[in-house]
Amino acid sequence: MGGLFEDRREELTQLCRDFCVKRLDVFGSAARHERFDPNRSDIDLLVEFEPMEPVDHAKAYFGLLAALQDLYGRPIDLLEIRAVTNPYLLESITKQRRQIYAA
Repeated sequence: MGGLFEDRREELTQLCRDFCVKRLDVFGSAARHERFDPNRSDIDLLVEFEPMEPVDHAKAYFGLLAALQDLYGRPIDLLEIRAVTNPYLLESITKQRRQIYAA
């Protein structure tokens, strides 16, 4: 996981700034180093944005998603913590999440 994000640290930081990201975490196989194929696996990310109007929030979410897919050249599953309502999924994500950006 480290190399995946460290190799593109500057670009990732700039994207987070451009899209008003407050915090970005990785979870799933990329965070656990289990069955993660660096050439083919998708990346599961958890994002928290700075407060903004709903229309700006939508632009930030979809803009960040597209930019991350371009940066890493693979599918990105981008979740917002406030959108996770399943308590079991939330517990699982919380246990495995690793911070990769904080404003």
